[in-house]
Amino acid sequence: MKRRIGILTSGGDCPGLNAAIRGVARASYALFDAEIVGFRGGYRGLIDGDYQEMTKAQFSNILTMGGTILGTSRTPFRDMRVVGEDNVDKVAQMKANYEKLGLDCLVTLGGNGTHKTANMLSQEGLNVIGLPKTIDNDIYGTDFTFGFHTAVEIATDVIDRIHTTAASHNRVMIIEIMGNKAGWLTLYAGLAGGADAILIPEMPYDIKEVAKVVEKRAEANKNFTIIAVAEGAMDVEEARLKRKEREARRQASGHTFVATKVAKELQEVIDVEARTVIPGHILRGGTPCAYDRVLSTQFGVHAAQLISNGTYGVTVALDGERIIHNSLSDVAGVAKPVTPSHYMVKTARSMGISFCESDD
Repeated sequence: MKRRIGILTSGGDCPGLNAAIRGVARASYALFDAEIVGFRGGYRGLIDGDYQEMTKAQFSNILTMGGTILGTSRTPFRDMRVVGEDNVDKVAQMKANYEKLGLDCLVTLGGNGTHKTANMLSQEGLNVIGLPKTIDNDIYGTDFTFGFHTAVEIATDVIDRIHTTAASHNRVMIIEIMGNKAGWLTLYAGLAGGADAILIPEMPYDIKEVAKVVEKRAEANKNFTIIAVAEGAMDVEEARLKRKEREARRQASGHTFVATKVAKELQEVIDVEARTVIPGHILRGGTPCAYDRVLSTQFGVHAAQLISNGTYGVTVALDGERIIHNSLSDVAGVAKPVTPSHYMVKTARSMGISFCESDD
């Protein structure tokens, strides 16, 4: 039985997208008579009807490639039902293009925003399957997302390299790692890289506690300190503010990067030399690690099996060693934060790593 499958990648790029696309395609060709349509630039391609009929050859030699052969873009979920100045009804356009192309299923590779739109399209009557990608690892219902482990390796390498210059110059080095709402990447990389303190959005920090970490190391004749901080980390006062108030306060202070903010505040509390490192989008780039290649392939194969079985309205997930699927309606819009009771937090604490929370 012939099935026409639409595929798109949406949101920020990450390692493993091409491996997942390859997994969907190759398993689909093996399981049934498949025709695959690739949408350029994420949901924007589905809205504008910007697509290409894919050939088998296009899925060769892409396993190790970073980025995405389909291109991607950010189309915020909050804007999906907003008719703009161009008078385009995005949802109606997506449904119309899906029908026009005679698709039997749409496979969406993306993070939280992508999944919310995927769920909306599913509720609108389209056959949709999601694949969870994000370096933030913050999609509910899956142990890991693809792209996460590669980003952990890159961030850990950054921390490893900073250790040598920190020790050579007797400095406090503050490495800002991606993760605006969730601190999984900073937590894993901080633990793997031997950070002395980890600051994440879910556990607001007290700068006095950060200073204590530095002073305690100095008392132990350790002449440098490594602090891993998530881009969305906030202090206890900022945690009481609404997001827009917090952003306005940062803009007014002139410190839009949390790493520079922490460095300045720390130097006001104690006399130390603090420097910042912000690897930024380097964490998203390059070849996926072996783990992500395997996980992406497993997710892609499972998606093809779901299509073969006619199972839609779900997103693929990892549960222990099993590849499973969850309902899009159960996953979309649900947060997956780091909790103080999580075993990785407990592991870090057992190693003497501080999260610099207030004692008050």
